[in-house]
Amino acid sequence: MTGKNRQNYNKNYIAYVHSFDPPTQHFKNCFRAFLVGGLICCVGQCIREILEKAVGLYGDELSAAVSILLILFGTLLTGFGVYDRIGRYAGAGSIVPITGFANSVASPAIEFKTEGLVYGLAAKMFIVAGPIIVYGVLAGAAVGIIYLFL
Repeated sequence: MTGKNRQNYNKNYIAYVHSFDPPTQHFKNCFRAFLVGGLICCVGQCIREILEKAVGLYGDELSAAVSILLILFGTLLTGFGVYDRIGRYAGAGSIVPITGFANSVASPAIEFKTEGLVYGLAAKMFIVAGPIIVYGVLAGAAVGIIYLFL
């Protein structure tokens, strides 16, 4: 095959492959991501308002409580399989907020729990979220405990 025939063949093959691709709906995908990401942020703001008015939390305690509750809700939704459906619908809109972080840590741990606590649950939760994030959280908790006793 000569160079020109090979280029023609490659173009035909690429056109053939693209004929099987479903058309991408960019506007629809962006709208869904915006809608779900915004909804998650609105839920976080509602939690913040409730904790501020009903419980009387302010400042750093309020921010920490909202973050903890959003992580808890994200982990629970992952455990019940709901967050996967949200992710399929919303795409990137479900991974940007803090609940996406909870999902990225919890889903590998849940998936590999049959391999045991150490090799499955504990080791596999580092796969997606990355060891830096998990070690950072653990180091922050350790420093907080040490600070509490000093």
